[in-house]
Amino acid sequence: MNNSDYPIMLQSVHRIYQMGKNSHIRYWFAIIIMSLIVILFLPWTQNIRAKGVITTRMQEQRPQDINSPIPGKILKWWVKEGDFVQKGDTIIQLSEIKEDYLDPELVTRTREQIDAKKNNVRYYREKAITASRQMEALNRIKNLKIEQLNNKKTQLNNRITGEKAELEAAVNEYNLSKDQYERQVKMFEEGLVSQTQLQQRNSAYQIALSKKIIIENKLMQTQQDIINIQIEQQAVEQDYAEKSSKADGDRLQSLGQVMTGEGEIAKLENQLSNYIIRNGMYIILAPQDGQIVQAKKSGIGEILKEGERITMIVPTQTDYAVEMYVRPVDLPLVHIGQKVRLTFDGYPAIIFSGWPENSYGTFGGKIIAYENTISSNGLFRILIVEDRSDKRWPQQIKIGGGTKGIALLKDVPLWYEIWRNINGFPPDYYQKESGK
Repeated sequence: MNNSDYPIMLQSVHRIYQMGKNSHIRYWFAIIIMSLIVILFLPWTQNIRAKGVITTRMQEQRPQDINSPIPGKILKWWVKEGDFVQKGDTIIQLSEIKEDYLDPELVTRTREQIDAKKNNVRYYREKAITASRQMEALNRIKNLKIEQLNNKKTQLNNRITGEKAELEAAVNEYNLSKDQYERQVKMFEEGLVSQTQLQQRNSAYQIALSKKIIIENKLMQTQQDIINIQIEQQAVEQDYAEKSSKADGDRLQSLGQVMTGEGEIAKLENQLSNYIIRNGMYIILAPQDGQIVQAKKSGIGEILKEGERITMIVPTQTDYAVEMYVRPVDLPLVHIGQKVRLTFDGYPAIIFSGWPENSYGTFGGKIIAYENTISSNGLFRILIVEDRSDKRWPQQIKIGGGTKGIALLKDVPLWYEIWRNINGFPPDYYQKESGK
Protein backbone atom coordinates (compact mmCIF):
# COMPACT_ATOMS: atom_id res chain seq x y z
CA MET A 1 0.00 0.00 0.00
CA ASN A 2 1.38 3.45 -0.91
CA ASN A 3 1.42 6.32 1.47
CA SER A 4 -0.78 8.19 -0.93
CA ASP A 5 -3.52 5.62 -0.38
CA TYR A 6 -3.66 6.06 3.41
CA PRO A 7 -5.81 9.20 3.50
CA ILE A 8 -8.33 7.51 1.21
CA MET A 9 -8.52 4.46 3.47
CA LEU A 10 -8.93 6.65 6.56
CA GLN A 11 -11.81 8.45 4.94
CA SER A 12 -13.46 5.10 4.20
CA VAL A 13 -13.12 4.03 7.84
CA HIS A 14 -14.67 7.28 8.97
CA ARG A 15 -17.53 6.84 6.54
CA ILE A 16 -18.16 3.21 7.53
CA TYR A 17 -18.06 3.71 11.30
CA GLN A 18 -19.50 7.21 11.14
CA MET A 19 -16.70 8.47 13.33
CA GLY A 20 -17.22 11.97 14.54
CA LYS A 21 -21.02 11.85 14.26
CA ASN A 22 -23.45 12.05 17.24
CA SER A 23 -25.24 8.67 17.97
CA HIS A 24 -29.04 8.56 18.67
CA ILE A 25 -29.10 4.94 19.89
CA ARG A 26 -29.44 5.90 23.54
CA TYR A 27 -32.46 8.02 22.72
CA TRP A 28 -34.15 5.20 20.78
CA PHE A 29 -33.27 2.76 23.55
CA ALA A 30 -34.82 5.08 26.15
CA ILE A 31 -37.95 5.47 24.00
CA ILE A 32 -38.26 1.68 23.60
CA ILE A 33 -37.80 1.15 27.34
CA MET A 34 -40.36 3.78 28.16
CA SER A 35 -42.77 2.29 25.60
CA LEU A 36 -42.33 -1.15 27.11
CA ILE A 37 -42.98 0.25 30.59
CA VAL A 38 -46.14 1.95 29.33
CA ILE A 39 -47.26 -1.26 27.57
CA LEU A 40 -46.65 -3.26 30.75
CA PHE A 41 -49.13 -1.03 32.56
CA LEU A 42 -51.78 -1.29 29.87
CA PRO A 43 -54.98 -3.10 31.01
CA TRP A 44 -55.21 -6.77 30.06
CA THR A 45 -58.38 -8.85 30.30
CA GLN A 46 -57.63 -12.23 31.79
CA ASN A 47 -59.38 -15.07 30.01
CA ILE A 48 -59.85 -18.79 29.72
CA ARG A 49 -59.42 -20.15 26.22
CA ALA A 50 -60.86 -23.46 25.09
CA LYS A 51 -62.07 -25.20 21.99
CA GLY A 52 -65.73 -26.10 21.62
CA VAL A 53 -68.34 -27.68 19.38
CA ILE A 54 -71.62 -26.25 18.15
CA THR A 55 -74.59 -28.05 19.65
CA THR A 56 -78.04 -27.21 21.00
CA ARG A 57 -79.41 -27.12 24.49
CA MET A 58 -82.73 -28.69 23.46
CA GLN A 59 -82.53 -32.47 23.17
CA GLU A 60 -85.35 -32.56 20.61
CA GLN A 61 -83.39 -30.19 18.33
CA ARG A 62 -80.36 -32.43 18.05
CA PRO A 63 -79.88 -34.84 15.13
CA GLN A 64 -81.74 -38.01 15.99
CA ASP A 65 -81.83 -41.53 14.66
CA ILE A 66 -84.99 -42.89 13.10
CA ASN A 67 -85.21 -46.52 14.18
CA SER A 68 -87.46 -49.36 13.19
CA PRO A 69 -89.94 -50.03 16.03
CA ILE A 70 -90.57 -53.58 14.79
CA PRO A 71 -88.68 -56.16 12.74
CA GLY A 72 -89.77 -55.91 9.13
CA LYS A 73 -88.90 -55.75 5.48
CA ILE A 74 -88.50 -52.52 3.51
CA LEU A 75 -91.45 -52.21 1.13
CA LYS A 76 -91.04 -48.65 -0.14
CA TRP A 77 -88.95 -45.55 0.41
CA TRP A 78 -90.91 -42.29 0.33
CA VAL A 79 -87.88 -39.96 0.69
CA LYS A 80 -84.28 -39.81 -0.37
CA GLU A 81 -81.20 -38.46 1.36
CA GLY A 82 -81.09 -34.68 1.54
CA ASP A 83 -84.87 -34.25 1.37
CA PHE A 84 -86.51 -31.87 3.79
CA VAL A 85 -89.60 -33.29 5.46
CA GLN A 86 -92.26 -31.98 7.76
CA LYS A 87 -93.54 -33.60 10.90
CA GLY A 88 -95.84 -36.50 10.01
CA ASP A 89 -94.48 -37.05 6.48
CA THR A 90 -94.01 -40.69 5.47
CA ILE A 91 -90.37 -41.78 5.39
CA ILE A 92 -90.50 -45.52 4.79
CA GLN A 93 -93.07 -48.30 4.53
CA LEU A 94 -92.41 -51.73 6.02
CA SER A 95 -94.05 -55.14 5.65
CA GLU A 96 -94.38 -57.91 8.23
CA ILE A 97 -91.92 -60.81 8.51
CA LYS A 98 -92.98 -62.52 11.76
CA GLU A 99 -95.33 -65.47 11.26
CA ASP A 100 -97.49 -64.44 14.22
CA TYR A 101 -98.63 -61.33 12.33
CA LEU A 102 -98.69 -62.45 8.68
CA ASP A 103 -102.47 -62.94 8.56
CA PRO A 104 -103.95 -59.87 6.80
CA GLU A 105 -107.28 -60.44 8.61
CA LEU A 106 -105.64 -60.76 12.03
CA VAL A 107 -107.48 -57.75 13.51
CA THR A 108 -110.87 -58.91 12.15
CA ARG A 109 -110.42 -62.45 13.41
CA THR A 110 -109.38 -61.20 16.82
CA ARG A 111 -112.52 -59.07 17.00
CA GLU A 112 -114.58 -62.17 16.13
CA GLN A 113 -112.88 -64.07 18.96
CA ILE A 114 -113.73 -61.24 21.34
CA ASP A 115 -117.37 -61.24 20.23
CA ALA A 116 -117.60 -65.03 20.66
CA LYS A 117 -116.04 -64.84 24.09
CA LYS A 118 -118.45 -62.04 25.09
CA ASN A 119 -121.41 -64.19 24.01
CA ASN A 120 -120.01 -67.08 26.04
CA VAL A 121 -119.68 -64.81 29.07
CA ARG A 122 -123.24 -63.59 28.53
CA TYR A 123 -124.47 -67.20 28.46
CA TYR A 124 -122.75 -68.07 31.75
CA ARG A 125 -124.01 -64.86 33.34
CA GLU A 126 -127.57 -65.76 32.38
CA LYS A 127 -126.99 -69.28 33.64
CA ALA A 128 -125.90 -67.87 36.99
CA ILE A 129 -129.03 -65.71 37.09
CA THR A 130 -131.16 -68.79 36.31
CA ALA A 131 -129.45 -70.71 39.12
CA SER A 132 -130.23 -67.86 41.51
CA ARG A 133 -133.87 -67.93 40.47
CA GLN A 134 -133.91 -71.70 40.87
CA MET A 135 -132.58 -71.32 44.41
CA GLU A 136 -135.32 -68.82 45.20
CA ALA A 137 -137.97 -71.19 43.80
CA LEU A 138 -136.59 -74.10 45.84
CA ASN A 139 -136.70 -72.00 48.98
CA ARG A 140 -140.32 -71.05 48.29
CA ILE A 141 -141.33 -74.70 47.65
CA LYS A 142 -139.48 -75.85 50.77
CA ASN A 143 -141.19 -73.23 52.89
CA LEU A 144 -144.56 -74.25 51.44
CA LYS A 145 -143.97 -77.92 52.21
CA ILE A 146 -142.78 -77.13 55.71
CA GLU A 147 -145.87 -75.02 56.24
CA GLN A 148 -148.08 -77.88 55.01
CA LEU A 149 -146.40 -80.31 57.40
CA ASN A 150 -146.75 -77.85 60.25
CA ASN A 151 -150.47 -77.56 59.51
CA LYS A 152 -150.79 -81.33 59.45
CA LYS A 153 -148.83 -81.52 62.68
CA THR A 154 -151.17 -78.98 64.25
CA GLN A 155 -154.15 -81.05 63.17
CA LEU A 156 -152.63 -84.17 64.71
CA ASN A 157 -151.90 -82.30 67.94
CA ASN A 158 -155.57 -81.25 68.06
CA ARG A 159 -156.57 -84.86 67.41
CA ILE A 160 -154.34 -86.03 70.23
CA THR A 161 -156.05 -83.59 72.55
CA GLY A 162 -159.45 -85.08 71.64
CA GLU A 163 -158.22 -88.60 71.83
CA LYS A 164 -156.70 -88.00 75.24
CA ALA A 165 -160.06 -86.69 76.47
CA GLU A 166 -161.78 -89.66 74.89
CA LEU A 167 -159.24 -91.99 76.51
CA GLU A 168 -159.78 -90.39 79.86
CA ALA A 169 -163.54 -91.01 79.54
CA ALA A 170 -162.93 -94.59 78.44
CA VAL A 171 -160.61 -95.15 81.41
CA ASN A 172 -163.25 -93.82 83.76
CA GLU A 173 -165.84 -96.06 82.17
CA TYR A 174 -163.43 -98.98 82.32
CA ASN A 175 -162.71 -98.40 86.01
CA LEU A 176 -166.40 -98.13 86.74
CA SER A 177 -167.17 -101.33 84.83
CA LYS A 178 -164.31 -103.10 86.53
CA ASP A 179 -165.50 -102.04 89.97
CA GLN A 180 -169.05 -103.12 89.20
CA TYR A 181 -167.85 -106.44 87.82
CA GLU A 182 -165.72 -107.16 90.90
CA ARG A 183 -168.65 -106.39 93.19
CA GLN A 184 -170.89 -108.55 91.01
CA VAL A 185 -168.42 -111.42 91.38
CA LYS A 186 -168.48 -111.13 95.17
CA MET A 187 -172.26 -110.94 95.16
CA PHE A 188 -172.44 -113.98 92.87
CA GLU A 189 -170.19 -115.88 95.24
CA GLU A 190 -172.49 -114.96 98.08
CA GLY A 191 -175.46 -115.95 96.01
CA LEU A 192 -177.01 -112.57 95.89
CA VAL A 193 -177.09 -112.30 92.09
CA SER A 194 -177.62 -114.78 89.35
CA GLN A 195 -175.04 -115.98 86.90
CA THR A 196 -176.86 -114.20 84.15
CA GLN A 197 -176.39 -110.86 85.87
CA LEU A 198 -172.72 -111.69 86.40
CA GLN A 199 -172.28 -112.48 82.76
CA GLN A 200 -173.97 -109.21 81.77
CA ARG A 201 -171.66 -107.26 84.05
CA ASN A 202 -168.67 -109.13 82.68
CA SER A 203 -169.74 -108.29 79.15
CA ALA A 204 -170.02 -104.62 80.04
CA TYR A 205 -166.58 -104.79 81.64
CA GLN A 206 -165.03 -106.37 78.53
CA ILE A 207 -166.64 -103.77 76.30
CA ALA A 208 -165.21 -100.93 78.42
CA LEU A 209 -161.76 -102.61 78.37
CA SER A 210 -161.90 -103.03 74.63
CA LYS A 211 -162.94 -99.42 74.12
CA LYS A 212 -160.11 -98.25 76.34
CA ILE A 213 -157.54 -100.29 74.39
CA ILE A 214 -158.86 -99.06 71.05
CA ILE A 215 -158.61 -95.43 72.13
CA GLU A 216 -155.08 -96.02 73.50
CA ASN A 217 -154.02 -97.56 70.18
CA LYS A 218 -155.58 -94.66 68.31
CA LEU A 219 -153.72 -92.17 70.52
CA MET A 220 -150.45 -94.01 69.97
CA GLN A 221 -151.05 -94.01 66.21
CA THR A 222 -151.63 -90.26 66.22
CA GLN A 223 -148.44 -89.74 68.24
CA GLN A 224 -146.59 -91.90 65.71
CA ASP A 225 -148.02 -89.78 62.89
CA ILE A 226 -146.61 -86.66 64.57
CA ILE A 227 -143.20 -88.31 64.80
CA ASN A 228 -143.44 -89.27 61.12
CA ILE A 229 -144.27 -85.67 60.21
CA GLN A 230 -141.21 -84.44 62.13
CA ILE A 231 -139.10 -86.98 60.27
CA GLU A 232 -140.65 -85.85 56.98
CA GLN A 233 -139.84 -82.21 57.85
CA GLN A 234 -136.21 -83.13 58.38
CA ALA A 235 -136.22 -85.06 55.10
CA VAL A 236 -137.70 -82.04 53.29
CA GLU A 237 -135.06 -79.76 54.83
CA GLN A 238 -132.29 -82.16 53.76
CA ASP A 239 -133.70 -82.68 50.28
CA TYR A 240 -134.09 -79.00 49.52
CA ALA A 241 -130.73 -78.19 51.13
CA GLU A 242 -129.10 -80.60 48.66
CA LYS A 243 -131.03 -79.14 45.73
CA SER A 244 -130.21 -75.57 46.84
CA SER A 245 -126.53 -76.47 47.28
CA LYS A 246 -126.44 -77.96 43.79
CA ALA A 247 -128.10 -74.85 42.32
CA ASP A 248 -125.70 -72.61 44.27
CA GLY A 249 -122.79 -74.69 43.01
CA ASP A 250 -124.01 -74.24 39.44
CA ARG A 251 -124.34 -70.51 40.05
CA LEU A 252 -120.81 -70.20 41.46
CA GLN A 253 -119.43 -72.31 38.62
CA SER A 254 -121.15 -70.03 36.10
CA LEU A 255 -119.78 -66.94 37.86
CA GLY A 256 -116.33 -68.52 37.75
CA GLN A 257 -116.73 -69.06 34.02
CA VAL A 258 -117.85 -65.43 33.71
CA MET A 259 -114.72 -64.19 35.50
CA THR A 260 -112.49 -66.45 33.42
CA GLY A 261 -114.18 -65.28 30.25
CA GLU A 262 -113.82 -61.63 31.21
CA GLY A 263 -110.10 -62.19 31.83
CA GLU A 264 -109.76 -63.83 28.41
CA ILE A 265 -111.71 -60.96 26.83
CA ALA A 266 -109.34 -58.45 28.44
CA LYS A 267 -106.38 -60.43 27.12
CA LEU A 268 -107.85 -60.57 23.62
CA GLU A 269 -108.65 -56.85 23.70
CA ASN A 270 -105.06 -56.20 24.74
CA GLN A 271 -103.87 -58.29 21.80
CA LEU A 272 -106.26 -56.47 19.49
CA SER A 273 -104.89 -53.09 20.62
CA ASN A 274 -101.34 -54.37 20.09
CA TYR A 275 -102.25 -55.58 16.60
CA ILE A 276 -103.84 -52.25 15.70
CA ILE A 277 -100.84 -50.32 17.05
CA ARG A 278 -98.46 -52.67 15.24
CA ASN A 279 -100.32 -52.10 11.97
CA GLY A 280 -99.62 -48.39 12.44
CA MET A 281 -95.91 -49.11 12.82
CA TYR A 282 -95.56 -50.32 9.24
CA ILE A 283 -95.54 -46.66 8.16
CA ILE A 284 -92.66 -44.74 9.76
CA LEU A 285 -93.31 -41.00 9.95
CA ALA A 286 -91.03 -38.02 10.47
CA PRO A 287 -91.02 -37.08 14.18
CA GLN A 288 -90.35 -33.40 13.40
CA ASP A 289 -89.39 -30.98 10.64
CA GLY A 290 -85.90 -31.62 9.34
CA GLN A 291 -83.57 -33.03 6.70
CA ILE A 292 -83.07 -36.75 6.02
CA VAL A 293 -79.39 -37.74 6.09
CA GLN A 294 -77.18 -40.81 6.54
CA ALA A 295 -79.62 -43.49 5.42
CA LYS A 296 -78.21 -46.78 6.69
CA LYS A 297 -80.47 -49.07 4.66
CA SER A 298 -80.96 -48.91 0.94
CA GLY A 299 -83.01 -50.68 -1.68
CA ILE A 300 -86.22 -52.65 -1.38
CA GLY A 301 -86.64 -55.88 0.54
CA GLU A 302 -83.88 -55.40 3.10
CA ILE A 303 -84.63 -56.84 6.51
CA LEU A 304 -84.65 -54.59 9.57
CA LYS A 305 -84.22 -55.70 13.14
CA GLU A 306 -86.24 -54.25 15.97
CA GLY A 307 -84.69 -50.93 17.04
CA GLU A 308 -82.24 -50.86 14.12
CA ARG A 309 -81.36 -47.40 12.77
CA ILE A 310 -82.84 -46.63 9.37
CA THR A 311 -81.73 -43.06 8.79
CA MET A 312 -81.15 -39.79 10.62
CA ILE A 313 -83.09 -36.54 10.69
CA VAL A 314 -81.52 -33.15 11.36
CA PRO A 315 -84.11 -30.69 12.76
CA THR A 316 -84.70 -27.55 10.72
CA GLN A 317 -85.37 -25.29 13.68
CA THR A 318 -82.42 -25.21 16.05
CA ASP A 319 -81.51 -22.95 18.95
CA TYR A 320 -77.74 -23.21 18.76
CA ALA A 321 -75.40 -23.40 21.71
CA VAL A 322 -71.72 -24.11 22.19
CA GLU A 323 -70.29 -26.75 24.47
CA MET A 324 -66.77 -26.17 25.73
CA TYR A 325 -64.53 -28.04 28.13
CA VAL A 326 -62.42 -26.22 30.72
CA ARG A 327 -59.71 -27.48 33.04
CA PRO A 328 -60.58 -28.27 36.65
CA VAL A 329 -58.29 -25.44 37.76
CA ASP A 330 -60.39 -22.95 35.73
CA LEU A 331 -63.81 -24.25 36.82
CA PRO A 332 -64.02 -22.03 39.98
CA LEU A 333 -63.65 -19.00 37.67
CA VAL A 334 -66.74 -19.92 35.66
CA HIS A 335 -70.17 -18.61 36.65
CA ILE A 336 -73.61 -18.39 35.12
CA GLY A 337 -74.06 -15.33 32.91
CA GLN A 338 -70.33 -14.87 32.32
CA LYS A 339 -69.45 -13.27 28.97
CA VAL A 340 -67.62 -15.33 26.33
CA ARG A 341 -66.18 -14.34 22.96
CA LEU A 342 -66.49 -16.98 20.25
CA THR A 343 -65.06 -17.63 16.81
CA PHE A 344 -66.59 -20.15 14.42
CA ASP A 345 -64.74 -22.34 11.95
CA GLY A 346 -64.93 -20.87 8.47
CA TYR A 347 -65.34 -17.28 9.63
CA PRO A 348 -62.19 -15.09 9.59
CA ALA A 349 -61.27 -13.43 12.84
CA ILE A 350 -58.48 -11.30 14.26
CA ILE A 351 -58.22 -11.97 17.95
CA PHE A 352 -56.52 -10.00 20.70
CA SER A 353 -57.34 -12.20 23.66
CA GLY A 354 -56.34 -9.54 26.19
CA TRP A 355 -58.22 -6.76 24.39
CA PRO A 356 -61.53 -8.37 23.35
CA GLU A 357 -63.03 -5.00 22.37
CA ASN A 358 -60.33 -4.67 19.70
CA SER A 359 -60.84 -8.15 18.26
CA TYR A 360 -62.51 -8.61 14.89
CA GLY A 361 -64.78 -11.47 13.77
CA THR A 362 -65.75 -12.67 17.24
CA PHE A 363 -69.29 -13.23 18.47
CA GLY A 364 -70.77 -12.76 21.90
CA GLY A 365 -72.05 -15.51 24.16
CA LYS A 366 -72.81 -16.14 27.79
CA ILE A 367 -72.56 -19.18 30.02
CA ILE A 368 -75.93 -20.67 31.01
CA ALA A 369 -74.86 -23.96 32.62
CA TYR A 370 -71.90 -26.04 33.64
CA GLU A 371 -71.72 -29.64 34.73
CA ASN A 372 -70.69 -30.54 38.25
CA THR A 373 -69.18 -33.84 37.21
CA ILE A 374 -66.00 -34.33 35.27
CA SER A 375 -66.19 -35.73 31.74
CA SER A 376 -64.29 -38.71 30.38
CA ASN A 377 -61.65 -36.37 28.92
CA GLY A 378 -60.77 -35.04 32.38
CA LEU A 379 -62.39 -31.63 31.75
CA PHE A 380 -65.63 -29.97 32.82
CA ARG A 381 -68.33 -29.24 30.25
CA ILE A 382 -69.96 -25.81 30.04
CA LEU A 383 -72.81 -24.61 27.80
CA ILE A 384 -72.83 -21.21 26.09
CA VAL A 385 -75.74 -19.54 24.29
CA GLU A 386 -75.96 -16.51 22.08
CA ASP A 387 -75.73 -13.10 23.73
CA ARG A 388 -78.76 -11.31 22.34
CA SER A 389 -77.28 -7.92 23.22
CA ASP A 390 -74.26 -8.56 20.97
CA LYS A 391 -73.79 -9.34 17.29
CA ARG A 392 -76.02 -12.21 16.15
CA TRP A 393 -74.41 -15.56 15.42
CA PRO A 394 -74.09 -16.52 11.74
CA GLN A 395 -77.09 -18.36 10.30
CA GLN A 396 -74.81 -20.71 8.37
CA ILE A 397 -73.38 -22.48 11.44
CA LYS A 398 -74.37 -26.11 11.89
CA ILE A 399 -74.35 -28.60 14.73
CA GLY A 400 -70.97 -30.27 15.01
CA GLY A 401 -68.96 -27.31 13.74
CA GLY A 402 -65.87 -26.21 15.64
CA THR A 403 -65.52 -23.09 17.74
CA LYS A 404 -62.96 -21.38 19.91
CA GLY A 405 -64.07 -19.58 23.02
CA ILE A 406 -62.54 -16.95 25.27
CA ALA A 407 -64.17 -16.60 28.67
CA LEU A 408 -63.50 -13.07 29.91
CA LEU A 409 -62.24 -12.62 33.48
CA LYS A 410 -60.74 -9.78 35.50
CA ASP A 411 -58.96 -6.75 34.00
CA VAL A 412 -55.32 -6.62 35.22
CA PRO A 413 -52.10 -4.81 34.10
CA LEU A 414 -50.17 -6.53 31.36
CA TRP A 415 -47.07 -6.93 33.56
CA TYR A 416 -49.15 -8.81 36.14
CA GLU A 417 -50.45 -11.20 33.45
CA ILE A 418 -46.89 -11.86 32.19
CA TRP A 419 -45.69 -12.45 35.76
CA ARG A 420 -48.67 -14.78 36.42
CA ASN A 421 -47.99 -16.89 33.34
CA ILE A 422 -44.24 -17.10 34.09
CA ASN A 423 -45.04 -18.43 37.56
CA GLY A 424 -47.88 -20.68 36.37
CA PHE A 425 -50.51 -19.08 38.61
CA PRO A 426 -54.20 -19.39 37.67
CA PRO A 427 -56.17 -16.27 36.67
CA ASP A 428 -57.63 -14.15 39.44
CA TYR A 429 -61.07 -15.18 40.59
CA TYR A 430 -63.43 -12.34 40.01
CA GLN A 431 -67.18 -12.36 40.57
CA LYS A 432 -69.23 -9.32 39.67
CA GLU A 433 -71.28 -7.95 42.48
CA SER A 434 -75.02 -8.17 42.09
CA GLY A 435 -76.63 -5.04 40.72
CA LYS A 436 -73.53 -3.97 38.82
